[in-house]
Amino acid sequence: MTLKILTVAGLATFEVYAAIPAGFAFALPAWIIGVASTVGGLIGVFAAAYLGNQTHKLINRYKKKKEVAEKPRSGMIIRIWEKYGVVGLGFLGTMTVGAPISIGVGVGFNVPVNKMVVWCSLGVIVRCALFTTLGHYGMKLL
Repeated sequence: MTLKILTVAGLATFEVYAAIPAGFAFALPAWIIGVASTVGGLIGVFAAAYLGNQTHKLINRYKKKKEVAEKPRSGMIIRIWEKYGVVGLGFLGTMTVGAPISIGVGVGFNVPVNKMVVWCSLGVIVRCALFTTLGHYGMKLL
């Protein structure tokens, strides 16, 4: 059973959408799935945030500065960023595409890492609770 729990937590480190169904496939209790996926998701948030930030600093140290023309500010991500800011990028981005992608975009926009970690962590907690609850009651319907 320990290996199953660690598998769920390990999957949640990368993607919660794979971890929760795996937990139900392993026939684990819903509360264990919720806790394991939340812990794994939070580990993924911290790993992506701080490793991504260090990678960004390393790349910028060796990157040559160039004169870059102003690019037109359009696109879906830019609109979400301008409308919702860090909350939209951290919380809503985590709920839709996942924490690692949201943090990667946030690091690209030079968002403070601590703010991204807070909002992505809240997104992971809500997402794990929501999808574990939906999975639990969905399995009861079968």
